[in-house]
Amino acid sequence: MAALAIKDTGDARVLELSGRLDALSIRGVWDDARRALKEASGRRIVVDAANVDYCDGAGIALIVDVLRQRKRGDVEVTNLKPAFAALLKQFDVEVLDHDLDPEPKRGSSVEEIGEIASGVGHDMYEQVAFVGETTSALVYAVRHPSSVRWKDVWVICEKLGADALPIVALISFLLGVILAFQSAIPMKKFGAEIFVADLIGLAMLRELGPLMTAILLAGRSGAAFAAEIGTMKVNQEVDALTTMGLDPVRFLVTTRVIAALLMTPLLTLFADLVSLIGGAMTLQSFAIPFVTFIHEVEGIVDFSDFMAGFVKSFVFAILIAGIGCLRGLQTSAGASAVGDSATRAVVSGIILLVIVDGIFAVIYFFLDI
Repeated sequence: MAALAIKDTGDARVLELSGRLDALSIRGVWDDARRALKEASGRRIVVDAANVDYCDGAGIALIVDVLRQRKRGDVEVTNLKPAFAALLKQFDVEVLDHDLDPEPKRGSSVEEIGEIASGVGHDMYEQVAFVGETTSALVYAVRHPSSVRWKDVWVICEKLGADALPIVALISFLLGVILAFQSAIPMKKFGAEIFVADLIGLAMLRELGPLMTAILLAGRSGAAFAAEIGTMKVNQEVDALTTMGLDPVRFLVTTRVIAALLMTPLLTLFADLVSLIGGAMTLQSFAIPFVTFIHEVEGIVDFSDFMAGFVKSFVFAILIAGIGCLRGLQTSAGASAVGDSATRAVVSGIILLVIVDGIFAVIYFFLDI
């Protein structure tokens, strides 16, 4: 057990420490030492550690705290064994008295707005540059298919496509069920439940099918791409590729973009089918047979409606994979850097998906599609 004896000699107060100074025994001693320091205002403090048998990091923390409570010149540590003194030398009390990671001073509102605008502009510049690099890498891959690491492409396809089937099926089925149920209740008042099939067919194939699938992939695969490449960036594996003369965009990004282009349209088709099944099952409870539902959907949905949603899936695939890889390559150093990159990939990916979907809506309106 640790013990503290307090003695006053002339103009000095002596704190005699003894026993084992460890985390389990110093709590009471620590409080007594602080109390003795407060009561000895104006006196010189001497910490006598001659009778200390054991001292670990907790014990050194006690001594450092005593040194910090008073000015360095007013406190003297004596008779500390060499092994314990070596631990104490690792800490500079003058440095500990200052905040080594102070909060940055906030500027004026104008300065903060300028910094935000500058950051957005720099990010847009990096995105444009990345689009150019990725386009060049994809063109090179088309001209030289043997340069693509197809084994990695199939592995990514499995993770992005096959492994995503359960969650895509669940969300699409529930979306079809909810859309059908919420629409059929007001339609029933007018005896127009059959038109719910038209609503589900057009909404899912043109808009919700590709968009919901893309949002799911942005949260699932886009974040995974950012985390994988971000971890490689933190571990300096990306720098190692550059040192070996390998282009990180061609080596890491191309395979993921190709896998996304292959899998996202297929998942969109799967989501459309499952959502229609969910809507048809719901309308069974409103006395609309499955065959009637299918005929109604076939009558209202034509090939242009299907292609309107299917074409989007290719653009969404490029956005998901591209944003995820870009955020991964932008990962900085630090413990939370990879998590921040994954978060940025999801947020910016979903925002861009919605913006691009809106652009498609305007284009289809003017093209009368």
